[in-house]
Amino acid sequence: MRRFVRGGVGMLAVLTAATVAVGAASAAATPQGGPIALFATISPTSTPGKIVLAGAIGDWGKVASIDKNGKPAENGNFVMVTLKKGTFEIDATAINKKMANPRPQVQSGVTCSVSASGSGPVTFFNGTGLYKGIAGTANLTMTFTGVGPRYQSGAKKGQCEQDNGAPLAMLGSVIGRGAVHFS
Repeated sequence: MRRFVRGGVGMLAVLTAATVAVGAASAAATPQGGPIALFATISPTSTPGKIVLAGAIGDWGKVASIDKNGKPAENGNFVMVTLKKGTFEIDATAINKKMANPRPQVQSGVTCSVSASGSGPVTFFNGTGLYKGIAGTANLTMTFTGVGPRYQSGAKKGQCEQDNGAPLAMLGSVIGRGAVHFS
C-alpha cells in the first residue's frame, strides 16, 4: 500500500509538471484542431452536469440540455457546453434517438433498478471564445443507471412504478472520442 501511495504521489508530480509546462507554452493559443476525448456526468434533472475534454481541447466545465433555440430543456436534443475558455453546442439528436427506448443491460424487478447504455454520433458547432468556429464529430456512449419507486397503493401496490418517469436515484455518464477543427 505504501509503495502505491508513493508511486501515485510521484506520478501526480510528473503530471502536474507536464501540465504546467504545456499550459505555459500554450496558455492563450487558439486550438489547432485534432482528436479529442471527453467524459461528462449527466443528470435526469435540469442540474448541469460536468465535463472534461482532453486533446485538441483541454478544458473543463458544465453541460446542460437545451432545445434547438438554446433554451434550457430537460429532454432537449442539444447540449450547451460551458467551459473555462469558451462555449459550444452539441447536436445530440442521433444518440438521443438511440437512447429513447434503450434495451437494459441490467434490470431487476426485485430492486426496481436498471442500467442501459447506447452509442451514437454527435456534432459540435456554434462556439464562442477560444472555441469560435468549432466543427467536428464524436462517437459517444451514454450510460444511465438508476433505481425507481414502487407503487404505494392500488392494484399495483409494491410493484415497480414505471409510469411517472421520476427515478429515486439516477446517474449518467457520457464518454467518447472524436475530432474537431476550427474555421
